[in-house]
Amino acid sequence: MKKFVKAMDKLPLIVKIILALPGLDIIWNIVRLCRSIAKNNVGGVILGIVLLIVGIPFMWLIDIITLIFANRILWVD
Repeated sequence: MKKFVKAMDKLPLIVKIILALPGLDIIWNIVRLCRSIAKNNVGGVILGIVLLIVGIPFMWLIDIITLIFANRILWVD
């Protein structure tokens, strides 16, 4: 999982933004979940599962904004 997270972090910015578009944003939710699992963060794992279920309608916008300004996705780790 750490390799997957590192690979996603090393993607070019334009690819990250494309993956943050509605419908494809589930990939970033999976990255969040993998990042929390890799760090043994129980709260992050629970929050990641909740976001997989209910966060899809609004997380894409947050992801695009944070990618443009900080070149990374927003997460609790």
